Amino acid sequence: MSADPMQTLAFDTSCHLFGNDGCGFDTVAPGLHSFLFKPLWGDADSTVYFNKTMLLALLGSIIVVGFFWAAFARPKVVPGKLQMVAEAGYDFVRRGVVYETIGKKEGEKYVPLVVSLFFFIWMMNIWSIIPIAQFPVTAIISYPAALAAIVYILWVSLTFKRHGFVGAFKNFTGYDKSLGAVLPLSMTIELFSNLLVRPFTHAVRLFANMFAGHTLLLLFTVASWYMLNGVGIAYSGVSFVMVLVMTAFELFIQAVQAYVFVLLTCSFIQGALAESH
Repeated sequence: MSADPMQTLAFDTSCHLFGNDGCGFDTVAPGLHSFLFKPLWGDADSTVYFNKTMLLALLGSIIVVGFFWAAFARPKVVPGKLQMVAEAGYDFVRRGVVYETIGKKEGEKYVPLVVSLFFFIWMMNIWSIIPIAQFPVTAIISYPAALAAIVYILWVSLTFKRHGFVGAFKNFTGYDKSLGAVLPLSMTIELFSNLLVRPFTHAVRLFANMFAGHTLLLLFTVASWYMLNGVGIAYSGVSFVMVLVMTAFELFIQAVQAYVFVLLTCSFIQGALAESH
């Protein structure tokens, strides 16, 4: 087994459950080291380097932009297959998320942003089940945090722009004079919840689901090989079935998490634009 903690997965292929080497599953089991990568360029000890997750994020961006560019570069009245798929995806986000949450009149200007977020996040998630890549970029907290920060800045700026300083303060604190004596406590809780907890949970919800899903996939994948020896072959077969089940489940979760992220994004925007709360 490699002693280097910066490996994708510290896994000794000679280690089996009923082998003679005496190694236990704790020797090969996935852990936090499975989310650490050596720099492909630069030095991990410096502030400037380029690793696998950065490469996947870059490739994912190119794929998403390239797909829509190819689909809409020369749009036709009778769309081809690529344009039809792109239009279906775009229309799903526009009508099913933006219009339903913000409304057609107010939401139209935010459609490009929400569509970009949805397909970028979905692509980052899908890397988890693509051979060779096999890692969801959003399982690294910095990526969901950066995306949540973009939404947070937009939400706060829109709130101040639409309501002014006093109106924005009432918006963030849930000001309601009918609460009487508990109003100061309620405003403090609302302010803390809106400005600190909300952006945090927006990022962590995506990160935690992708982190947990990838860990489970690794667990069953490594266990399938670890038990592939002697009578353990029967156990290995069950574990491999779980790999297939988890892969199918991850396909569903990857799309759902992208959808939830943009749905919450639209909810924040709608809250910023609403006249009363």
